Amino acid sequence: MSTSRRSFITKAAIAAAMTPLAPIAGFGRGYEEAVERTAPKSPPSDLKITDVKCGYIKGSLFVKIYTNQDIWGCGEGVDAIPGTYHLVKNFGNRIKNQNPLNVHRLFEQIRKSGFFQGAQSGMYVAVLSAIETALWDLAGKALNLPVYQLLGGKFRDKIRVYCDTALYQRNLPQPKDFADAAKKSKEMGFNAMKFDLDQANDPNKYDAFNWTASPGELQRMYDQIAAAREAVGPKTDILVDMHGRYDAVTAQAVAKRLEPLNLLWLEEPIPAENVEAYKLITESTSTPIAAGENHYLAHGFRRLLETGGVDIVMPDLQKAGGLGEGQRIANLANLYYTPFAPHMVASFLGAMASCHVCASVPNFLILEWQSYFHTDPMFKEIVKYDGEWVKDSFITLSEKPGIGVEINEEAMKKYATPGIPFFE
Repeated sequence: MSTSRRSFITKAAIAAAMTPLAPIAGFGRGYEEAVERTAPKSPPSDLKITDVKCGYIKGSLFVKIYTNQDIWGCGEGVDAIPGTYHLVKNFGNRIKNQNPLNVHRLFEQIRKSGFFQGAQSGMYVAVLSAIETALWDLAGKALNLPVYQLLGGKFRDKIRVYCDTALYQRNLPQPKDFADAAKKSKEMGFNAMKFDLDQANDPNKYDAFNWTASPGELQRMYDQIAAAREAVGPKTDILVDMHGRYDAVTAQAVAKRLEPLNLLWLEEPIPAENVEAYKLITESTSTPIAAGENHYLAHGFRRLLETGGVDIVMPDLQKAGGLGEGQRIANLANLYYTPFAPHMVASFLGAMASCHVCASVPNFLILEWQSYFHTDPMFKEIVKYDGEWVKDSFITLSEKPGIGVEINEEAMKKYATPGIPFFE
């Protein structure tokens, strides 16, 4: 194709020189020279991974996958990622010189080769999530398609989000604080918001290790959420998180007591491991029970769904296995008519990556959005995105190739975790 263009331009220049309009004899030469200087892209089948590098900021791992065609992909992992630099490099060596467009194959290659190395959950899967997401981003850029298109297309153009108010209980907030935070979230345009109820330093606690809430704690929890409900009225969704810090007795008591407040869900009232205990709680109340941010891979959700352990699944796509695995979890949940509402504590890169999955499945309910996006300037600095982040409780899905959000390595440097190599 480039040879044909050069031939055409050369012939056009000669023809121009032979006409009375000789001053335009230079027609096409600049373009011809530009074509000569620009190496044409090889076909996607020739795309090869050349390197994998990473950087760490606070609770996030950022991965960048490089190729022989000057195309790269970015991904993010959260929570179970401290101390995993060498694991990233190890995974990178396993997929180097392979075609990044084979996303599922590379995912399975890393997962199955780690059967005895912890590939069932935890750090192994969290790092794999970042790698897998970066592969989708890279594939989208190489094929000039947004990730949602690679996942089979979209059901929706906008992704509804709820605002995590970050009204942390360690500061002993009062019911009025809950009401004020609820009003502020609504003023910011959100039609759904989440509050935390676990309070380690509640003076009403029996002791630091007892997971049973005292009558005083139960009253405090009810008063806080009742104040929020009164502040925003009946048409705003309220979500409540207990971070898996209580026992089944408390979970049942809280769920029952909060029934009149019409919650969208009560999140992780007990730890993640005991599916049967979740089933008992779910069956005891009309308050919807949600869990999943501490489950890994689709395997981790199978039993939860089979038993009816929860009403809503909420995998964290930055640690549960990535975007393809997130879609598999959603499709599995859809077989049980269970809504899919991903947990999200990443940067805007992770938020938009999650949006592509949320757009690609029919049973999406709502996605988590963090209030720190509005208060901490770091989150604006470390990414590049020229569109609006969120408006009226919705994120507009990016139509750009790949995820649609780039990381800003230069800006990231000042926030990088000390003592760990930064994209080296």
